[in-house]
Amino acid sequence: MNVFQVITILYTIITIIIGVDVLLDNRDPSSTIAWLMVLFLLPGVGIFLYLYIGRNHRKQKTFIKKRREDYIILNHLLNEQLVFTNYGELFKRNFNDTRGKIIPLLLNNTRSPITVNNKVKVLQNGEITFSEMLASINNAKEHIHMEYYIIKDSHIGRKFQQALIEKAQEGLEVRLIYDAVGSWRLKKSFLKPLKDAGVQMEAFLPVTLPLFGSRLNYRNHRKILVVDGKVGFVGGINIGDEYLGKNKNMGFWRDTHLKLQGEAVYVLQGIFLADWYFVSKQTIDDLKYFPPQGYCGEKIVQIASSGPDSYWASIHQAYFSAINSARDRLYITTPYLVPDEGILLALKTAALRGVDVRLLLPIKPDHKTVFWASKSHFIELLEAGVKIYQYGKGFVHGKVFIVDNNFTSIGTANLDIRSFNLNFEVNAFIYDKEVNYKIARDFIEDLRVSKEVLLDEYEKRPFIHKVKESIARVFSPIL
Repeated sequence: MNVFQVITILYTIITIIIGVDVLLDNRDPSSTIAWLMVLFLLPGVGIFLYLYIGRNHRKQKTFIKKRREDYIILNHLLNEQLVFTNYGELFKRNFNDTRGKIIPLLLNNTRSPITVNNKVKVLQNGEITFSEMLASINNAKEHIHMEYYIIKDSHIGRKFQQALIEKAQEGLEVRLIYDAVGSWRLKKSFLKPLKDAGVQMEAFLPVTLPLFGSRLNYRNHRKILVVDGKVGFVGGINIGDEYLGKNKNMGFWRDTHLKLQGEAVYVLQGIFLADWYFVSKQTIDDLKYFPPQGYCGEKIVQIASSGPDSYWASIHQAYFSAINSARDRLYITTPYLVPDEGILLALKTAALRGVDVRLLLPIKPDHKTVFWASKSHFIELLEAGVKIYQYGKGFVHGKVFIVDNNFTSIGTANLDIRSFNLNFEVNAFIYDKEVNYKIARDFIEDLRVSKEVLLDEYEKRPFIHKVKESIARVFSPIL
C-alpha cells in the first residue's frame, strides 16, 4: 500500500466521521444537506470549512457559559435597576394585536424587559446618525461604552477615534468592543493611540485566519453606543465612510438607526456589560452605570438580543410572530433575504390572506452569492402576492420591520439565517404609533426611488441568472 492509498483511506474515514457528525447534530435539514454537499463536492476544502466555520457552536461550553453569565447580569438589571413607570398599567391593557404577541414572547424567550419611560429619535442615514453619536460622546461626563461589528480606519472612523481619545484623556471610562472579523482591517496604527490614551479595548472572538473575512461564523454583529447610562444608540449603521456616500462602487448607503433615552438604555447597557465580561472577564455591576432616568417620555420599547449563546432564537421568533400577526400591512427593509422555510412560508401566507406585504431590497450586491440567493425567492413570493422593490439610489442596508400601525423593529438583525442562528444581534422593538408612522413614511419615500420587481418581467430573466439563483439557494443555509 503506497502513501497515496493511505492518504485516500484516511481522507475517506475523516469525511465519513464528519458526515456522521453533521447528521447527528440535528440541525435544519437544508443546512445538513448543504454541508454534506460541501464535504463531498469540495474534497479537502469541505473538511476544512466545516471544522472552521460549520460546527454548531451554540452547544459549545464557551457559549453556554456566556449565556449563564449574561442571565446573571441581565437578571440583576431586571430585578434591581429598572423602574417600570406605569408597568402595571401596561399589562392591564388587553393588546389583541402584534404587541400582545411579541411582548410576552420576548419576555419568555430572552427575558427582555418591557420599558415604557423612553424617548425615541429615528435617525435616517449616516450623516445625522454620526452627528448625534459624536455629540453625545462629546457631552459625556462619566463613561462611554461602544460595541461595533465594523469600525473602519476612515474619515468618520478617525473622528470617532479622536473623540474617544479626548474623553479618555479627560478621565472618563471608555470601553470599546470591536468584532475581530468585521473590523479585521483595523491596524495597530489606529488602535494604539486609543490604548495609549486609556481606552479599554477588546476584540470579540479573535480568529487566526482573517483572510476569510466576514464569512466566518459567530460574529458580534451588534452596534451599540451607551453614554453615561442615559443615552443609547442602536441600529444598522457601522462606522465607515460608505454611510456618508463615499463608496465608489456601491454609492449611497441607506440605513436607519435609533437614539434612545430612558429605561431602554438600561437594557442596552446590560447587553454591553455582559459582552464586556465575555471578552475581558471583568465583572462590572456598579449602580453608577444605571443612573436615575427621570421622566423621558412614554414610548414603549423592548430591547432583545440573540446569538449562538441564546437558548432560543429570540429575534427570529419575534420576526416570525410579527409576520403572522400582521393584519393590514407588513413593510420590511433588509439587505439580505435568505430566510428559512418558516419565515418564507409566513411571508407568503400573510400576502395570500390579504396583508399588504412589501419588501425593500438592494438592486446592487455587496456579497454576490447572498445577492443571488436572495433573488432565488422572488418568484414564489411574487406569485403569492408579495410586492418586491429594489432600492435605486445605492445600497440599502437597513433592518426595518413595520407591522400595521403599532409595531416597529429596528436593529442589527437581517432577514437571513446568519442573523437568526449565527451572529450576535440586538434589536429594538417599539410599540408606538408615532414612531411607526415616521418609519412607514420613510419606507414609502424609499419606494419612490426604487424599482418594483414584476412577476411577468422577472420570469423572462436570462437563463444564467436562474442558474446563479439555483446554485446560491442550495448553499444559502451555510452562507
